[in-house]
Amino acid sequence: MSMTTNSIFLNEDHLAVREQTLRFIDDFVRPDGAQWEEAGMVPREVLQKMGAIGFFGLRVPERLGGVGYGPLTSAVFAEALGSSTYSGFAATVLVHTDMASPHLLHAGTEEQIARYLPRILTGETITAIAVTEADAGSDVAGMRSSAKRDGDGWRLNGSKMFITNGVHGNLIFVAARTNPQASGHQGITMFILEPGMDGFSVGRKLDKHGWRSSDTAELIFDDVWVPAENILGEVDKGFYAIMENFQNERLVLAALAVGEAQEALDLTYDHTQNRTAFGATLFDKQTIRHRLAMLQGRVDALRTFAYDTAWRFEQGQEVVKPVSELKALAGELVNDVMYTCQQFHGGMGYMTESPIERMYRDARIGAIGGGATEIMLEEVAKRSYRQ
Repeated sequence: MSMTTNSIFLNEDHLAVREQTLRFIDDFVRPDGAQWEEAGMVPREVLQKMGAIGFFGLRVPERLGGVGYGPLTSAVFAEALGSSTYSGFAATVLVHTDMASPHLLHAGTEEQIARYLPRILTGETITAIAVTEADAGSDVAGMRSSAKRDGDGWRLNGSKMFITNGVHGNLIFVAARTNPQASGHQGITMFILEPGMDGFSVGRKLDKHGWRSSDTAELIFDDVWVPAENILGEVDKGFYAIMENFQNERLVLAALAVGEAQEALDLTYDHTQNRTAFGATLFDKQTIRHRLAMLQGRVDALRTFAYDTAWRFEQGQEVVKPVSELKALAGELVNDVMYTCQQFHGGMGYMTESPIERMYRDARIGAIGGGATEIMLEEVAKRSYRQ
């Protein structure tokens, strides 16, 4: 993977995380990833190996048993995961490390953190975040799942859709409306749920176009009683907790796309160097090498933008606009790259035995998940132009 090693944004710690991640991928992901695609999940023992190495504590403060790194490390980590060619594996990991478990760190009580975090760090507990519903994806304010007070707890009803790690995850952070009189994004609360709670079930294990090695579920809540001690954060303030982590989620998804795009270009460069047609290699054809060169330039620019945005995030700057720009650009670019790379692989690129075929499918979610391109552009537009 020809990622930039001399970026002004990266120090020795970042490079060490990258190298360790790439080594883990070579040792444990590439040899068995095809089996995980068939099984529709990443084996728990593989995730526990990652936990033992310390990957699940990169963003966790040292006082809580983590390493204490910031958003730039998350970007480097996500980019490296993108090189695996198995983005379902990458999604499984990143949902756990950067999209779900941060909610515990941001809003959890000391008792909740002490109870759940140690097993999150080891990979014995894999987390999921359940916000999306069939009729409420990027529009969080449109959610219908609800919870009503019941004694010293709450009764939760409703459903969630497209929940990564929802089938085999064992700690779910669920958003539900707790104040029916509140309008829009008001009156939403986060709850901590564990499999086995009465009325909590997996409605369906979803069959996806891509990310085949990640387990994705429809979750059903049928009068689930949730004790008050499982409220995460403040009652009726859950929307703000969700929005707080959106920027980190979108940052790592963009960085993942950078890694995916770079790996696809590397594979295609190798293929075009070795595939001959009409008496010369494909790379000898000017139109092919120029198209690859242009895509490489765009990926290099996007990587620098990702690092710059992560650095600004780490400095505490307001990053909604640049993160939204980054996510929109990354989701579209990775699909452009995959289209061209599959095209240059010819018939072999259409075969399921080819990594490019799998990567082409996996990349499609880049412009949808974590905030569709259109939603991201709306965030940019309303922060860029006078209304």
